[in-house]
Amino acid sequence: MKITALSKQAQEELLALLKGRNPASYTKQQAAVDAIIANVRDSGDAAVLSYEKQFDRADLTKETLRVTKEEMEEAYRELDPAFVETMKKAAANIRNYHEKQVQQSWITTRPDGSILGQKVTPIASSGCYVPGGRAVYPSSVLMNIIPAKVAGVSRIVMCTPPNAQGKCPAGSLVAADIAGCTEIYKVGGAQAIAAMAYGTETIPKVDKITGPGNIYVALAKKACFGITGIDSVAGPSEILVIADETANPRYIAADLLSQAEHDPMASAILLTTSGELAEKVSDEIDGFLKTLSRAEIIRQSLDNYGHLFVGETMDDLVDAANAIASEHMEIVTKNPFEVMTKIKNAGAIFLGSYSSEPLGDYFAGPNHILPTNGTARFFSPLGVDQFIKKSSIISYSRDALASCAEDIERFAENEGLTAHANSIAVRFEDGE
Repeated sequence: MKITALSKQAQEELLALLKGRNPASYTKQQAAVDAIIANVRDSGDAAVLSYEKQFDRADLTKETLRVTKEEMEEAYRELDPAFVETMKKAAANIRNYHEKQVQQSWITTRPDGSILGQKVTPIASSGCYVPGGRAVYPSSVLMNIIPAKVAGVSRIVMCTPPNAQGKCPAGSLVAADIAGCTEIYKVGGAQAIAAMAYGTETIPKVDKITGPGNIYVALAKKACFGITGIDSVAGPSEILVIADETANPRYIAADLLSQAEHDPMASAILLTTSGELAEKVSDEIDGFLKTLSRAEIIRQSLDNYGHLFVGETMDDLVDAANAIASEHMEIVTKNPFEVMTKIKNAGAIFLGSYSSEPLGDYFAGPNHILPTNGTARFFSPLGVDQFIKKSSIISYSRDALASCAEDIERFAENEGLTAHANSIAVRFEDGE
């Protein structure tokens, strides 16, 4: 990999390059996505089944669209029991972590007779999209469904594309069962998002759709926002490593490649104060590429979005990292906790040599559905909060309202909303 000095110009060029991967910039696919959404909205199951035959080569019917109990039992038989147990352990860690996020309703009273509060209610239904394609990700199934279950969502739907024989990956099915999914449908792509957003004769409309997918899925989620809720418009995977001369170059190289193997558009970036470390990392990457099974995808990713930057000071690295706002950020320095306090923008932060990014992907417990494309500046990881809604509670006595009626009327009149002012004034027309 090419080693570059971390200058202001280099940083700006990198940000422009990464910004070009944002799904919102891929407008040429939007017309096709909009057509699919409109067809599913208007024709329901018929459109979904037609698209499944066209895109996934699966000849399904209304009766075979939903995964059956027998298919779930078959999926369990296909998997190595040891892997099933591993998924159960991971699920327990994910569940324990997300249970800490649960919020409670609250009420507060004041001496003047006013009562204020907040009512926390889970959404009624959620839809989890699980992609197929280059790889199957049971881990994403756990990460999408468990927070919804912890939040108290009663109906959790999953859509995932089948193969040409109409079968869904066993790992995804079993993970969904472990996580607590209530319904699974054999449908992928933009048609799956449209089906969950608008509902069909077979697939129920849901209140929120979460989960990653290709550009067509991302654009479909964007187009359906407002009809249903979404977590975010996800982009390609990202990893950024901040390291100093104390870091192990072999570990750093391995971690960069762990994200580069996802997708030719994935980004893998090292920011370091050590030119020697950058050179060693580059050498280690060359060595790993001789043995890794997804080497071709990794090479494309590194050629397009792989960078090794050498900066003068740790503060320079931190400034660049905050500007990039990476999905995954590893800090491998002499004192990673000190550096971490300066980080403002990151989806997930991994501290120290033994907190490798795949630990978060699979097992530690925090969610791996994370903000991408710089959206960590204003988005958070998927969690329980995304599956609840909050209702404000307001109750005032006559005396409490009287104490602020004049202020409310003044506010309303200032905004030219006389009916607002009148709504307060009529309550005191008797002059008491």
